[in-house]
Amino acid sequence: MLPPANLGDVPDLTFRDATFSDVDTLVALIESAYRGDASRAGWTTEADLLAGQRTDPEGVREVITAPGSRLLVAEQPAARPGEIVACCQLQKREAYVYFGMFSVSPTLQGAGVGKAVMAEAERIAREWGAEEIRMTVIRQREDLIAFYERRGFRRTGRFEPFPYGDERFGLPLRDDLEFAELAKAL
Repeated sequence: MLPPANLGDVPDLTFRDATFSDVDTLVALIESAYRGDASRAGWTTEADLLAGQRTDPEGVREVITAPGSRLLVAEQPAARPGEIVACCQLQKREAYVYFGMFSVSPTLQGAGVGKAVMAEAERIAREWGAEEIRMTVIRQREDLIAFYERRGFRRTGRFEPFPYGDERFGLPLRDDLEFAELAKAL
């Protein structure tokens, strides 16, 4: 096993795999990062694009138990003992690792936590032998796509339709949503 990623400006961040006892906390974290007024405290909000939920307990449990999947959680034990401040899904798929469910507490966005989580995710993907890491982002989220591009991701030119009609993924506030695929060579 490789040592943890260099955490730079966030030296007290620790990582572990999520457990079923974390499910409610993770749902609240993910919702706070993307939906409703609470998400407006950070910059990753999707509140102008989607209403409703971003995930639910069943969806989080599915990620925890999916074959080849890890739901990585980050904690800051010195500053916030026992509090999960970020998370991301990693799932091994063929020669790449899918990166999803990435969430950082809105009050910590811009403080280096997200960069540290991404560095750890990339370290794990390399440990798994992946050649690249991929994700999907709502195409209309140009600011978020630009963030990932500054971290070495590129647009692949592939798109996936938004799951209209499936309220588990939210209630669209516009009719032109779709996902853009981003990839980064490891």
